Amino acid sequence: MNQQDYNYDKIAKAIEYIVANAKEQPSLTDVADEVSISQFHFQRLFSEWAGVSPKKFLQYITAGYLKDKIKESTNLAELAELAGLSSQSRVYDHFISIEGVTPQEYKTAGKGLIISYGFHETPFGECFIAVTERGICAMAFVDESTRDLQLIDLARKWHYATIRPDQQLTANYIQRIFSPSHQSLERLPLLVQGTNFQVKVWEALLNIPQGAVTTYQQIAGRIGHPKAVRAVGSAVGDNPIAFIIPCHRVIRKEGVLGEYRWGSLRKKALIGWEAAQQDEEYIAQRQA
Repeated sequence: MNQQDYNYDKIAKAIEYIVANAKEQPSLTDVADEVSISQFHFQRLFSEWAGVSPKKFLQYITAGYLKDKIKESTNLAELAELAGLSSQSRVYDHFISIEGVTPQEYKTAGKGLIISYGFHETPFGECFIAVTERGICAMAFVDESTRDLQLIDLARKWHYATIRPDQQLTANYIQRIFSPSHQSLERLPLLVQGTNFQVKVWEALLNIPQGAVTTYQQIAGRIGHPKAVRAVGSAVGDNPIAFIIPCHRVIRKEGVLGEYRWGSLRKKALIGWEAAQQDEEYIAQRQA
């Protein structure tokens, strides 16, 4: 097992324990014992991963905190603009473009396309990514039981494409995506298969900045279909490109995180981690 993957497994187990025992407010020793490492090593591991203590991290995924964040996200466009102006950590978000395949391309299922794929470790576990000359066409978090399923799904959607492994090529994309401080200002295009409605939803998701959350109702209103909340939920769940199209930032209006295609625990990790990064950056800017 890769060390980074091992670290995420420890982090995920710790988050699960902290959330399950939040009322008892477990000590650092309690959490370290749960994940079977020393208190010193766990404190360093968690701080390196999240930038904050486990106790502080828990605050970012409570219903009260998330409900306050929902109130801030009424105007997604304004929120995204403000976050973009103040945050270098998400600067590449401005260079993401999303392109839906044409009806004819959908029928030919990728004929003439060359798709390169790879499996890589990230701060949130192992990730599968597939790219073409026109952009990233698939991305998902995986484990031992779902690795092969990703390749099967890719081949089903892009039946006539040439699909081949290329770890070196896809590693460059993963480094860009998960190492924001080292981003270049090159475009990061996405190529997706979806209905016009789905693509509209996915475009709206791209307007949710790091550290923010919104609701299915707010997304429905944003795309001009305020009554289509259920359809929005389905489109969010069908997101083909994890993390980059941030479907994890959509939660229930009660402040409850809800389900996530790649695991509800991973959703907690993603939202808490992003909130921590945003707060740390804000503090650093004020001290500068």
